[in-house]
Amino acid sequence: MKILVIGGGGREHALVWKLHESPHVDKIWCVPGNGGISEEAECIATNPGDVARLVDLADRLQPDLTVVGPELPLVNGIGDAFTERNWPIIAPSRQAAQLEGSKIFAKQFLQRHNIATAKMYGVYDSSQHALAALDTVDWPVVIKADGLCAGKGVFLAPNYASARDFIERAMLRSEFGPGGQRVLLEETLHGDELSFIILTDGERFAPLVPTRDHKRAFDGNLGPNTGGMGAYSSDDLLSSSTRDAILRDVVEPTIQGLAAGGIRYQGFLYFGLMLSPSGPKVLEFNCRLGDPEAQAIIARMDFDLADVLSDATATRLDPSKLRWKPGASVCVVLASGGYPGKFETEKTISGLTDVARNSGVKVLHAGTKRVGNSIVTNGGRVLGVTAAAASLGNALSAAYGAIAQIDFDGMYYRKDIAARANRVNAAGE
Repeated sequence: MKILVIGGGGREHALVWKLHESPHVDKIWCVPGNGGISEEAECIATNPGDVARLVDLADRLQPDLTVVGPELPLVNGIGDAFTERNWPIIAPSRQAAQLEGSKIFAKQFLQRHNIATAKMYGVYDSSQHALAALDTVDWPVVIKADGLCAGKGVFLAPNYASARDFIERAMLRSEFGPGGQRVLLEETLHGDELSFIILTDGERFAPLVPTRDHKRAFDGNLGPNTGGMGAYSSDDLLSSSTRDAILRDVVEPTIQGLAAGGIRYQGFLYFGLMLSPSGPKVLEFNCRLGDPEAQAIIARMDFDLADVLSDATATRLDPSKLRWKPGASVCVVLASGGYPGKFETEKTISGLTDVARNSGVKVLHAGTKRVGNSIVTNGGRVLGVTAAAASLGNALSAAYGAIAQIDFDGMYYRKDIAARANRVNAAGE
């Protein structure tokens, strides 16, 4: 098989890493890739959001399978463009990708199919109306920008002043671009958050192992929201009864609702959940693997990913093929100083060669590039140090032990990834 992977972050490096293990894979290209991916695949410098260019590229390369990592090409219709040409691709249709591309579309879908979610106060296309609505909500209130905002378009506002600031940044100062021109206000849900991802061929689906991510920049869940500072997965993260409830009350109605609406869905579907006292409720959809959740999930895969994904594109997904390593996994993100705000790049990264010798630890590159014989920083989230082990404690020790050997100017990371796992019961119990 020849495989094309779209994207250039830690999630895509994890995909390349696992696909490369398959005895059926002869060649992997990655667009645009990064400094670490370049050691395991041929990187091609093309804009991953430009569907027309990706079509031209695929027409030339003729891959046997294309796997899409980030959301932008999905929302821009790469799934439709490839499917129309009978090219196998792991990607939902443009219409289906609105589940991620529009928070309002997703909320209306959930309401239409009676899937539990937060109560919505309203949708607003002017800052004046949104600010006026703040007089009628319960605090704290959740504010969501409608469109794609690189993981920074959701804000839990504790008071009027902070809510006003977020609305003005989104709607008046356009800090989130077009994605912030409409907002919706929701009630705040309470409980434990969980990332629950499935793979579907449009008819059958297979759940992946559950994960929990860490969005805030600093220890103790403090600081601004980020794209994700770390994630973990473990056998005891989710009780069997809550898993059954998620499948019955959330996943199955979503798959049935998509089919009833004639919406083609083939690929990964991410359910961001709040495990509330009254049961699981949907916070958001992503139409792809999460990042850094994918890193933790892929570290636990005990199956041929290329084979399973190829089956999914041919509408013959066999859920029994998805087997998992027992125990736990963790991914800890090393970020550039200043992220998620302004940060510097071109900082030389040291220690990677030594860490590569550590068994059980994989350093997945996100914001890096190769300059001569060196790897330098090239983004906000730079590396994802990933480990799997028989227990969560052992996985954490391996990951943080490896981090102690890595350094670049301004590097910071959270030191409390999975810390709550030792203080709470399995989610939902």
